[in-house]
Amino acid sequence: MDKETIRMRLLEIIKEKSLQTNVERVLASGRTSTYYIDAKMTTLDPEGANLVGQMILDILRPFNIDAIGGYTLGADPIVSVVAALSAKTDRPLPAFIVRKEPKKHGERKMIEGPFQKGWKVAIVDDIVTTAGSTLKAIKAVEEEGAEIALALTIVDRLEGGRENLEEGGYKFLSLYTRDDLLKE
Repeated sequence: MDKETIRMRLLEIIKEKSLQTNVERVLASGRTSTYYIDAKMTTLDPEGANLVGQMILDILRPFNIDAIGGYTLGADPIVSVVAALSAKTDRPLPAFIVRKEPKKHGERKMIEGPFQKGWKVAIVDDIVTTAGSTLKAIKAVEEEGAEIALALTIVDRLEGGRENLEEGGYKFLSLYTRDDLLKE
């Protein structure tokens, strides 16, 4: 499939499997919304995961990153599929996951998986509203000595997340925006 076909097919899957309209839901940001996107219904679907991984790998190509990671739980399936698909490229990308709190035993790590100080990384999330989770992941990763090349999401809800990330000096990209999902 070419890039545009992948983009359009993934949008169909998100609308079919993840988008709920005419509902009232409280979001992670604490805000209330009349639509909800359960992105894990797409990122844990075989075809949806594959398409997400392909799109993200294509976007990451020019950034010359060392790894991809993000805040659990939204980023977990995304970083996993990107790492798996990258194995067939000239630049395999290890994946890591940022915990909500440090592990209480063992090494008491905040970051799980292959991760090294000095790496240039991409931080991903499934949905960005205010970018609170993305910024938590960025903070944890920077505290461990990595450089953030960019932050990336599947859907930007257009509720301040981009502005919060860019205000912090981070490059931000999204595969789609709320407008892509809600237009007929």
